Amino acid sequence: MAPSWKNLRSALWEGAVCFVLGAVGGCALGATVTPVHQAMTEIISGSLLKPVMDGVRTIGPLGLGTLLGATALSTTMTTSAAGVTVAALVTLLIIKFKKNESPSGFVLIATGLAASLGTTSFGAALGVIIEKYIMRSGVVALLWALGILIVFKAFIHIVLHLAVRERTCCSVLDMPAEEQFYNRLDFLDAGQLEKVTVEIEQMLIILETEKSFDGENVHNSRVPWETQGWKRVEMKQHQNKARELTKEQRRFWEHLTSIVVKYVEFLTFSGFPMTVSAAVTAGFGIFGFGDYRFVFVVLITLVLCMAFLLMRSMHLNFWMFTACVGMFATFAIAVLTVHAGQEVLEMSVRMQKAGQVLSRENISARMEHKSSVEAIASGFFVSKMFQIALGATVGGSVDQKVLDKVIVGAAVTTVALLSIVEALSVALGIGGVTGALLGAVGTAGVSMGGAAAVALRCSSWAGTISTTAGMLSGAFIIGNWDITNIGLQVLVAYVFAMISPY
Repeated sequence: MAPSWKNLRSALWEGAVCFVLGAVGGCALGATVTPVHQAMTEIISGSLLKPVMDGVRTIGPLGLGTLLGATALSTTMTTSAAGVTVAALVTLLIIKFKKNESPSGFVLIATGLAASLGTTSFGAALGVIIEKYIMRSGVVALLWALGILIVFKAFIHIVLHLAVRERTCCSVLDMPAEEQFYNRLDFLDAGQLEKVTVEIEQMLIILETEKSFDGENVHNSRVPWETQGWKRVEMKQHQNKARELTKEQRRFWEHLTSIVVKYVEFLTFSGFPMTVSAAVTAGFGIFGFGDYRFVFVVLITLVLCMAFLLMRSMHLNFWMFTACVGMFATFAIAVLTVHAGQEVLEMSVRMQKAGQVLSRENISARMEHKSSVEAIASGFFVSKMFQIALGATVGGSVDQKVLDKVIVGAAVTTVALLSIVEALSVALGIGGVTGALLGAVGTAGVSMGGAAAVALRCSSWAGTISTTAGMLSGAFIIGNWDITNIGLQVLVAYVFAMISPY
């Protein structure tokens, strides 16, 4: 009877803790719903809508959808990867300057803050640049911006690849020297031990010869040897501790270096397929074929071919998977953009059959407006989902020992970032605010990914259900009961928390 009561109490305690952790992650996600919706509403009703509508006239709704989708997702992936890369580099610098210390709570806090601030600041900077660029040159000019961004990211990848290779070579050269140093220490210890043993034997021989086995004399003779023995034991412990610390730092350094390499690879290659899709459809639109149906066939064929080439790879990397998901998301944005214009056209036909007179210019203006609004709204939604997904991959891969700290820390950081963005909204403008808010959504995704990892790693179904209930409760209550939106975000967090980007 006692064991069953003890097991029940343990399950209840686990369920309560998991519910609280899930609620913390859900509250972080719910806190981002209203600010992001306000930013999207401001863009749709503001001055940025006019250049987007001009883009519909220039390249057609299909080209506009792919172009805005590729821009939104490339920006999202760039900010997320840049934030993680900056965090890893900051951690490497801290470890380098704290050579005699193992990774501690300070390193964890510094890493989290660097990732959050890096993602948010990069998002704000890219948002400001895109806003100014669209207002000055139009939406079609985003093609040039995407091309320049790909070249710049490729340059960063080459430079970092060379730096990592040089660092690896130096590490390979340093490891034999370090092993030689420790072997020399062991050799000196062995020599010193042999020397002390000989001295003790000589002292015992002298004592036996003089037959001075008086208790006090024996005690006085043993004191120096005991002291020396304790010193040797203490020295050996310090050496073993230093050796273990060096090995731990080396493992941590190699892990962080691999993270930097993986995310820079992701940063460089993940946006390339989407940019190709956008360039092809926008190119047809520029040459006057934007409204032709064969462009849709070309787009879907291109997407399927690139997805097949990526997914059939024997070594399916993280960037390949996200690139395929991004391509299909871009295709979905394009389809929704075209469908929005078709809905207006069908409604206009029904209105004309009902006896209302509508001019062709009026119908075209309504179609352009509806397509532009749908393209912006779809791009917002997909970008938000991708930020949550990429954040969840980071939170889901965290070690079990620090998972609760990561969930709470990411949630607190999300609230702080939202407050900072709101305070700086006038200075940042709508573009900067949008980019910064998406960075905050990524931080909330880390908290959600950690909560999803807690649910997946629970020892009982009660813990899993409690965590999920906490996530949904916190997100619904703080997020104004936006059931469809929040439900999809929680599902995305669960799925991507099970994917390791490393």
